[in-house]
Amino acid sequence: MRAFALGFLRRGVLTINQGLSQQKQLLSTEYTPMEANTLLRKGEFLSKKPYEPPTWATSLNPIPSHKYSLAHLPTPIHKWNLPNLPKNTEVWIKRDDLSGMQLSGNKVRKLEFLMAEAKAQGADCVITIGGIQSNHCRATAVAAKYLNLDCYLILRTSKVLVDKDPGLTGNLLIERLVGAHVDLISKEEYAKIGSVTLGNLLKDRLISEGRKPYIIPVGGSNSLGTWGYIEATREIQQQVESEFGQGQLTDIAVACGSGGTIAGLALGSWLSNLGAKVLAFSVCDDPEYFYNYVQGLIDGLNAGISSRNIVDIRNAKGLGYAMNTADELEFVKEIAKKTGVVLDPVYSGKAVYGMLKDMAANPKDWEGRKILFIHTGGLLGLFDKAEQIAPTIGNWRRMELDESVPRSDGTGKMF
Repeated sequence: MRAFALGFLRRGVLTINQGLSQQKQLLSTEYTPMEANTLLRKGEFLSKKPYEPPTWATSLNPIPSHKYSLAHLPTPIHKWNLPNLPKNTEVWIKRDDLSGMQLSGNKVRKLEFLMAEAKAQGADCVITIGGIQSNHCRATAVAAKYLNLDCYLILRTSKVLVDKDPGLTGNLLIERLVGAHVDLISKEEYAKIGSVTLGNLLKDRLISEGRKPYIIPVGGSNSLGTWGYIEATREIQQQVESEFGQGQLTDIAVACGSGGTIAGLALGSWLSNLGAKVLAFSVCDDPEYFYNYVQGLIDGLNAGISSRNIVDIRNAKGLGYAMNTADELEFVKEIAKKTGVVLDPVYSGKAVYGMLKDMAANPKDWEGRKILFIHTGGLLGLFDKAEQIAPTIGNWRRMELDESVPRSDGTGKMF
């Protein structure tokens, strides 16, 4: 299949004939689907545009009318040379951690649709909620400011810290730099009240102050946000067909923290001809909770399928959400050292740890499989683990210099 993109490339530059009408100002040339998508996105960052779903997803309802271009897409895929893989097993990685810096990770794909609805409803601010180092909250704060919206964050923390300044580590630094309003709540209060009630309480307060708030759920995971990874499946399908050929990918593996990403991937793989099994590693709650939650997202799109038929969810939360064992942190360090890929400790780190642990325990089950792991970002969360990781790092020393080495003031310029 070949796709047509408006315009043509000459020495890598999209040449535009400014003299023609807007609809016919670019000449037509043949491109692959991925090339066309890349070209058509150039210059579109932060623009709002009508949304056309993949043809295989048109049976879903409702279909979003618009989306914002917030992510740098398509994100690359490459072979990942993980150690100790079973016989004839390949792991590839899709780098959604490279979808941007401030707006990196899987959350930005959901926000492209959620922010479009917020603006369409005339909102002047957004509310969302998450953990103290929430990647989603950081991405929402940045996206909101890009689109001239204020952002209000409800962040969970421990009861001994709820009355103290939360500091400027990791995601908090970005959130506070871009001016997000932070409300802290203890984990105990959150557990008793719930995210929906907390969001509505803040919404009512803001409305009483004359504001027009729009609530984005935890992780951006509602039926509308699910479209972020339905659309990502189209991107993956094009990349996989170009790289491997149709039908060659056996599995898509990914961390699961709120459910929207796996719902979109599972629906996309099921509806399209990608045909890959979606394997999700839950980093909080338990698989039963996520099967039910994902079912709600799927039902919200009138898909007519059971979540249990399209996604395999496994428990990888370990000690609990955002809590790590020494072995997990050592694993993150070793993967970075051996492959150059830095995993976050909360999501992708736990998912890959769980996946390789299962491969070691049940190698026959994994032999001959070709797996695409989705790196969902979250690198800033690693800064919150610096003190725990520091004792294992090392790799430094003062440089040894013999007295015979010539020295003269002003020789070394410190730029």
